[in-house]
Amino acid sequence: MVLDRLENAEVYFGLHPGFSKAFQFLRRADLASLAVARHPIDSDRLYALTQKDNGKDEREAPLEAHMKYIDIQFLIDGDEHIGWKAREDCAVASLSYDEGKDIEFFSDSPQTYLALKPGMFAIFFPEDAHAPMISKGHVQKCVVKVRLA
Repeated sequence: MVLDRLENAEVYFGLHPGFSKAFQFLRRADLASLAVARHPIDSDRLYALTQKDNGKDEREAPLEAHMKYIDIQFLIDGDEHIGWKAREDCAVASLSYDEGKDIEFFSDSPQTYLALKPGMFAIFFPEDAHAPMISKGHVQKCVVKVRLA
Protein backbone atom coordinates (compact mmCIF):
# COMPACT_ATOMS: atom_id res chain seq x y z
CA MET A 1 0.00 0.00 0.00
CA VAL A 2 1.18 3.50 -0.86
CA LEU A 3 -0.23 6.85 0.24
CA ASP A 4 1.07 10.05 -1.37
CA ARG A 5 0.28 13.22 -3.30
CA LEU A 6 -0.08 13.37 -7.09
CA GLU A 7 2.95 15.65 -7.48
CA ASN A 8 5.13 12.76 -6.22
CA ALA A 9 3.75 10.16 -8.65
CA GLU A 10 7.00 9.74 -10.61
CA VAL A 11 8.55 8.05 -7.59
CA TYR A 12 6.25 5.06 -8.23
CA PHE A 13 6.62 4.67 -12.02
CA GLY A 14 9.11 1.82 -11.56
CA LEU A 15 6.62 -0.30 -9.62
CA HIS A 16 4.63 -1.20 -12.74
CA PRO A 17 4.98 -0.39 -16.46
CA GLY A 18 1.40 0.96 -16.54
CA PHE A 19 1.84 3.50 -13.74
CA SER A 20 3.20 6.25 -16.00
CA LYS A 21 0.07 6.17 -18.19
CA ALA A 22 -2.17 5.83 -15.13
CA PHE A 23 -0.78 8.96 -13.48
CA GLN A 24 -0.82 10.81 -16.80
CA PHE A 25 -4.58 10.17 -16.90
CA LEU A 26 -4.98 11.41 -13.32
CA ARG A 27 -3.25 14.66 -14.30
CA ARG A 28 -5.82 15.48 -16.99
CA ALA A 29 -7.05 19.05 -16.73
CA ASP A 30 -10.64 17.87 -17.24
CA LEU A 31 -10.56 15.00 -14.72
CA ALA A 32 -13.08 16.60 -12.35
CA SER A 33 -15.58 17.15 -15.17
CA LEU A 34 -15.52 13.62 -16.59
CA ALA A 35 -18.81 11.73 -16.50
CA VAL A 36 -19.24 9.00 -13.90
CA ALA A 37 -18.26 6.05 -16.06
CA ARG A 38 -15.53 3.64 -17.09
CA HIS A 39 -12.87 5.39 -19.17
CA PRO A 40 -10.52 3.23 -21.27
CA ILE A 41 -6.84 4.13 -21.14
CA ASP A 42 -5.20 1.00 -22.59
CA SER A 43 -7.90 -1.59 -23.32
CA ASP A 44 -8.61 -3.84 -20.32
CA ARG A 45 -4.99 -3.50 -19.14
CA LEU A 46 -5.56 0.01 -17.83
CA TYR A 47 -8.82 1.87 -17.28
CA ALA A 48 -10.32 4.46 -14.97
CA LEU A 49 -13.57 4.50 -13.01
CA THR A 50 -14.84 7.96 -12.07
CA GLN A 51 -17.14 8.18 -9.06
CA LYS A 52 -19.27 10.85 -7.39
CA ASP A 53 -21.27 9.69 -4.41
CA ASN A 54 -22.04 10.29 -0.78
CA GLY A 55 -19.60 8.66 1.57
CA LYS A 56 -20.36 5.65 3.72
CA ASP A 57 -20.15 5.03 7.44
CA GLU A 58 -17.29 2.75 8.51
CA ARG A 59 -19.79 -0.07 9.17
CA GLU A 60 -21.18 0.22 5.62
CA ALA A 61 -17.80 0.00 3.88
CA PRO A 62 -16.56 -3.59 3.73
CA LEU A 63 -12.96 -4.53 3.09
CA GLU A 64 -12.39 -5.60 -0.52
CA ALA A 65 -9.42 -7.00 -2.42
CA HIS A 66 -8.54 -7.72 -6.04
CA MET A 67 -6.35 -10.39 -7.62
CA LYS A 68 -5.92 -9.19 -11.22
CA TYR A 69 -5.68 -5.42 -10.79
CA ILE A 70 -3.86 -2.83 -8.72
CA ASP A 71 -6.05 0.10 -7.63
CA ILE A 72 -4.77 3.66 -7.76
CA GLN A 73 -7.47 5.58 -5.86
CA PHE A 74 -7.21 9.35 -6.37
CA LEU A 75 -9.37 11.83 -4.46
CA ILE A 76 -10.62 14.74 -6.57
CA ASP A 77 -12.96 16.39 -4.07
CA GLY A 78 -14.19 15.81 -0.52
CA ASP A 79 -12.60 14.04 2.41
CA GLU A 80 -12.21 10.28 2.35
CA HIS A 81 -10.95 7.65 4.73
CA ILE A 82 -9.98 4.23 3.43
CA GLY A 83 -9.71 1.27 5.78
CA TRP A 84 -6.78 -1.10 5.30
CA LYS A 85 -5.82 -4.58 6.46
CA ALA A 86 -3.35 -7.07 5.03
CA ARG A 87 -5.31 -9.55 2.91
CA GLU A 88 -3.46 -12.47 4.51
CA ASP A 89 -4.76 -11.33 7.91
CA CYS A 90 -8.39 -11.27 6.76
CA ALA A 91 -10.15 -14.30 8.16
CA VAL A 92 -13.77 -13.91 7.14
CA ALA A 93 -14.71 -13.66 3.47
CA SER A 94 -18.23 -12.26 3.34
CA LEU A 95 -18.49 -12.92 -0.40
CA SER A 96 -16.12 -15.28 -2.15
CA TYR A 97 -13.92 -14.05 -4.97
CA ASP A 98 -15.84 -13.07 -8.12
CA GLU A 99 -13.38 -13.61 -10.98
CA GLY A 100 -15.49 -11.68 -13.51
CA LYS A 101 -15.57 -8.58 -11.30
CA ASP A 102 -12.13 -9.23 -9.76
CA ILE A 103 -13.36 -8.59 -6.25
CA GLU A 104 -13.62 -10.36 -2.92
CA PHE A 105 -15.23 -8.90 0.21
CA PHE A 106 -14.30 -9.52 3.85
CA SER A 107 -16.23 -9.11 7.10
CA ASP A 108 -13.08 -8.23 9.03
CA SER A 109 -12.55 -4.77 10.47
CA PRO A 110 -9.74 -2.63 9.05
CA GLN A 111 -6.49 -2.54 11.01
CA THR A 112 -5.97 1.15 10.23
CA TYR A 113 -7.45 4.04 8.24
CA LEU A 114 -5.86 6.34 5.68
CA ALA A 115 -7.04 9.95 5.45
CA LEU A 116 -7.12 11.35 1.91
CA LYS A 117 -7.53 14.99 0.95
CA PRO A 118 -7.98 16.22 -2.64
CA GLY A 119 -4.83 15.65 -4.66
CA MET A 120 -3.84 12.52 -2.73
CA PHE A 121 -3.80 8.93 -3.96
CA ALA A 122 -3.52 5.49 -2.44
CA ILE A 123 -2.21 2.44 -4.30
CA PHE A 124 -3.62 -0.92 -3.26
CA PHE A 125 -1.97 -4.12 -4.46
CA PRO A 126 -3.61 -7.59 -4.35
CA GLU A 127 -2.21 -8.14 -0.85
CA ASP A 128 -4.05 -5.03 0.42
CA ALA A 129 -7.66 -5.35 1.55
CA HIS A 130 -9.20 -1.89 1.56
CA ALA A 131 -12.52 -0.25 2.49
CA PRO A 132 -13.00 2.88 0.34
CA MET A 133 -15.56 5.70 0.31
CA ILE A 134 -15.69 6.29 4.08
CA SER A 135 -16.80 9.89 4.53
CA LYS A 136 -19.43 12.05 6.20
CA GLY A 137 -19.85 14.04 2.98
CA HIS A 138 -19.70 13.88 -0.78
CA VAL A 139 -16.74 12.14 -2.44
CA GLN A 140 -15.50 12.59 -5.99
CA LYS A 141 -12.70 10.26 -7.00
CA CYS A 142 -11.07 8.39 -9.82
CA VAL A 143 -9.87 4.81 -9.48
CA VAL A 144 -7.38 3.67 -12.10
CA LYS A 145 -7.30 -0.11 -12.48
CA VAL A 146 -3.87 -1.43 -13.53
CA ARG A 147 -3.76 -5.06 -14.68
CA LEU A 148 -0.97 -7.12 -13.11
CA ALA A 149 -0.08 -9.28 -16.09
